[in-house]
Amino acid sequence: MPIKIQSELPARSILENENIFVMTENRAASQDIRPLKIAIINLMPTKEATETQLLRLLGNTPLQIDISLVRMENHVSTHTAEEHLERFYIPSSEVFNHKYDGMIITGAPVEQMPFEDVDYWGDLCDIMDYAKENVFSTLYICWGAQAGLYHNYGIKKLALEKKLFGIFQNHRLLQNEPLLRGFDDSFPVPTSRHTTVSRASINKISDLTVLAENADGETTLIKSSDNRSIYMMGHLEYDTDTLSNEYFRDKNKGLPIEVPLSYFPDDDSSKKPLNTWRSTAHLFYSNWLNYYVYQETPYSFSK
Repeated sequence: MPIKIQSELPARSILENENIFVMTENRAASQDIRPLKIAIINLMPTKEATETQLLRLLGNTPLQIDISLVRMENHVSTHTAEEHLERFYIPSSEVFNHKYDGMIITGAPVEQMPFEDVDYWGDLCDIMDYAKENVFSTLYICWGAQAGLYHNYGIKKLALEKKLFGIFQNHRLLQNEPLLRGFDDSFPVPTSRHTTVSRASINKISDLTVLAENADGETTLIKSSDNRSIYMMGHLEYDTDTLSNEYFRDKNKGLPIEVPLSYFPDDDSSKKPLNTWRSTAHLFYSNWLNYYVYQETPYSFSK
């Protein structure tokens, strides 16, 4: 089934070329179906790339999805044209006028700053508080996950000695968890971050359950007991070349950066990377939408 997006959103042509079923607003209006309403709080600087990555995964399920792209209205974006934001995004204050089946809060390149120093921190906290009562399940990604854990539970982020960068194998800690249904015992997750959260801090919160961790014991996936908050510390939505672009960007700037772990063949950055996480990504988003969004929501929000 399709995702409903604005007709002229640039991601539309990319997704259609990949045979992802997208539906324009006009066609969707002719169908007597209540689609799942999903808000994407896009905090990434390259917003158009992130839009496409997430829409690709959300559009590959049997469910019809109505997408609202959300921008933080008190933040000036320097990597995305203002025209694009004005045309395809709703301002963050408009979120409070709606109820959503699901919400995604993306990562952001601000992880080495204190949360309170981020210019949109107050607005984001208001959205996270609103989501507790008005969104059936919220998926927090990378910095978004750390922000959610800090705001909702007071769990502080910790600086790593070096950047966690590459494709990391993870293993599941619960066998009957719907979010991991169909997963292999070991599965890859792209990761790119300078900070982490301690397992000891998570274990102190009875409302939280760790679902997966990597071989070094780094926590990758956490959920709340009511399934309304999912915290993914990696980037399953990444394209094949996202880590490559990040690596060469920093290298060309003369910044300290190591070759991403288990990413380039033979760890040789002159070779084209292979995507080893695509099936995991599609399964993860399909499971989240099916088990924690679709199965939990009534036909009418008034109920």
